[in-house]
Parts: sequence; structure tokens; C-alpha cells
Amino acid sequence: MKTRILALVIGLVIGAFVGGFLSSQTIYIYEHYPHIYKPYTGLENNSNTSYASVIVPAVDQNGKGVATILDVQVVKGYGRTLTNIDKLLFWTDTQNSIRTARSVAEEITGSNMSDYDLIYTIKANATVIEGASAGAALTVVTVAALDNMEINSTVMLTGTINHDGTIGPVGEVLEKAKAAKAVGAQLFLVPLSQSTEVTYESERYCEQIGWSQICTIEQIPKKTDVAEEAGIRVLEVRTVEEALEHFLIE
Repeated sequence: MKTRILALVIGLVIGAFVGGFLSSQTIYIYEHYPHIYKPYTGLENNSNTSYASVIVPAVDQNGKGVATILDVQVVKGYGRTLTNIDKLLFWTDTQNSIRTARSVAEEITGSNMSDYDLIYTIKANATVIEGASAGAALTVVTVAALDNMEINSTVMLTGTINHDGTIGPVGEVLEKAKAAKAVGAQLFLVPLSQSTEVTYESERYCEQIGWSQICTIEQIPKKTDVAEEAGIRVLEVRTVEEALEHFLIE
């Protein structure tokens, strides 16, 4: 009996030693060091920079116009589209806007970005950008980053972006125009036919029918001139190229 126990103990010791030896031969420790990206210097013009930023008007959860910041950084990489979202819920339509913005910007600038990554940073309240209304501005700022162009900070834009570079309609243009005015913008670019906005005011209408009074709530249309109401110059643009004429500084 003692012999069996002794043999078992010796076996366990030998097994532990062998197992430790084998594991020491098969476990590898890797030390990862941050990869230092070379700044984007352009595909043809070495003076190009790797960064651009634009302020975009949006509407918060209370229907009030606010300003948010969109940044684009270009770094050496693998053709990826990356996002750095600060306190923002990442909505599917925002993702689609970024993809389309990149594609249109590459087409406009003639850039081949297969060896570079684009990093999009959106700084806003978590509920500000829930739709695609920043698509046109995303395209403008991407073009600026790729083409080494400075953005005119007195110009702001709202509108969706289509695959062919045309700008689509958005909602709550008046509130966005007020937000643009509040942060110092002098020119507000909007999609076609949206320099005026139709709103509806609720009014209670009552009429006497026999011994009874019947009341209903009616929606009264009101057409508002955005420029006049917000106190800012408003210009309609059809495409991103038209918008770039007002945004970019040589």
C-alpha cells in the first residue's frame, strides 16, 4: 500500500514537472508597442495635411438647434473607415452617411485611399445626431482633409448625401439655422427648396350646433422664410461641389 502511494506521489511530481516544462515551451508572451502612423501627405501633393474639422448644426431631443463638431483624420493604414464617437449613440444611418461621404469625397478628389484609414470623430450630445442630416457636411470635411484645404468657419451646411454627390432634404431647417447663427456662422447652406419651411400651428375651433358646441383642433399651415426668421443668409445648394465653392479656402 505504501509502495503504491509513494509511486503515485512520484508520478504526480514527475507529471507536474513535465507539464510545467512543456507549457513553458508553448506559452509565448508578446509585447505590443503602439504603431506610429506616418501623417497622410497626399497622393500627389506632399503639402497636404491629414486633418480637417467642421461645425454642423443639429437638433437635440427637445427640438432645439445645437452645434456639433465633425473631425476627419487621415492616417497610414489599410483602407478602413473608423469612427471615434464621443458620447454619441451610433445609429445605422449615421454609419451609412459616413460610408457615402467617403466614397463621394474620393470621387471628387480622385484619391485612392486603399493604403490609408479615415478616422471620423463626432463630438455631440448622445441624442443629437440620430439621422443622416450630417451627410453633406461629412463629405465636405472629408474632401478638405484629402485635398489640404482650409474650411471657412463662417459657413455651415445641412443636408443628406446621395451616392452621386447630390444633397438630399432634411427636417427642422429653421432650428438648425438658428443654431448656426448662434455660433457665429454668416452663411447657411441648405438643400434645394428648403430656404423656406412650412410649419403647422394648432388652433382650437368651436362652432355652435343646436344646443351643443363642437370643438376641433385644426392645423394651420405657416410658411416661414428661414433667412428672415433666423437672421442669417441662407443659400440653397444642389450638390457637394456647389457647397465646396463656399466652404473651401485656397
